[in-house]
Amino acid sequence: MQNVNDIAARLTEPWKPLVVGEANGFYLKVVMIDGTFPWHVHQREDEMFFCLQGSFRIEQEWTPTAALQEGDVLTVQAGRRHRPIADEPAIALIFEKAETKQHGG
Repeated sequence: MQNVNDIAARLTEPWKPLVVGEANGFYLKVVMIDGTFPWHVHQREDEMFFCLQGSFRIEQEWTPTAALQEGDVLTVQAGRRHRPIADEPAIALIFEKAETKQHGG
């Protein structure tokens, strides 16, 4: 058994996700979002974000920016260029296929 809050408390650097669990080839990761992540795209995989603590935005090409607050969920569709941004450190859960590369591909 894992506790998401305990794992999140171990985060010391932004953009370095830790795996919380795995099911059917998908990872649940916890990550600190702080600042602006580079634009990237996952050609074949959707990526789901859940705002656990704080707030952050997901900018996407051809779609209005989504502002996530605690408890909000957003799915970025495969093939959509995007980037997360946080003005202050925030904690997110990310649900994605295990083979998904952090910077897209």
